[in-house]
Amino acid sequence: MPPAVTAITLATVRIDLHTHSTASDGTDSPAQVLERAAAAAIDVVALTDHDSIAGWEEAAAAVEPTGVVLVRGAEVSASAGGIPVHILSYLHDPADRALAQLLEHTRTMRVRRGRAMVEGLARDFPITWEAVVALAGDAQTVGRPHMADALVAAGVFPDRDAAFVRVLHTSGPYHLPLEAPHPRDVVTAIRAAGGVPVMAHPLAAKRGRVVGDDVIADLVDHGLAALEAFHRDHDPAAVVHARRLAARLGIPVTGASDYHGAGKPNRLGENLTTEAVFEALVGQGRIEVLRPSAG
Repeated sequence: MPPAVTAITLATVRIDLHTHSTASDGTDSPAQVLERAAAAAIDVVALTDHDSIAGWEEAAAAVEPTGVVLVRGAEVSASAGGIPVHILSYLHDPADRALAQLLEHTRTMRVRRGRAMVEGLARDFPITWEAVVALAGDAQTVGRPHMADALVAAGVFPDRDAAFVRVLHTSGPYHLPLEAPHPRDVVTAIRAAGGVPVMAHPLAAKRGRVVGDDVIADLVDHGLAALEAFHRDHDPAAVVHARRLAARLGIPVTGASDYHGAGKPNRLGENLTTEAVFEALVGQGRIEVLRPSAG
């Protein structure tokens, strides 16, 4: 694996705006994400579980003991012409009914899709839906990483990455598309809830098909705030493309780890967001960034 492309190598404030916990498909609890961030000398971390804000309360309680600034968020699933799109939502109002319903519906669709995929996998591998759910634990969002965990537990593959490469990739024979809203509707819902929408890994072709620049431009017209240009799954050409596209569309770029704990090789802080971009984004949110008390 080549080293990640880092947005900034020397920074006064180290800011990682994309992480996952056991509330979705990470292996660290929300509090542990902040503890790991502190150990990695990260000053600001965003908790962005898939289609869920279930980890917000626990993460908030860890701000004071860890000294890490918390940006509460979620990674919202979307689909454009059958192509998966992920929109990071920062600092939206958790009480907003429309966005909460959208997230709940997507989680329901994830379960429906997951059951169907496991039925297909079970014809060739020793896997059951019950095993997947058990390994998901308290996660509100059950997805392919938990299927990978079940395959690893059954001794089929050595780790999640191998399971994804061999059978769970979006181009694989067992994959089924997730029924999810159009990203335009997701961006609109996030803005209506007072959130700040940022497109995650927009050009990560190694994950499968990606949307065209015209789709991204349309999302900017509907309120998209930034592109996550600096990401492990972007090769150097994709980073250049994302930066040029963002500049043409008049929006900034971010960088983040997409940390999942032991579930992926991504390391906290391997990609970072500049302080100027961070301040510009959080100034648009409806709820506050949670900071430890001074001293």
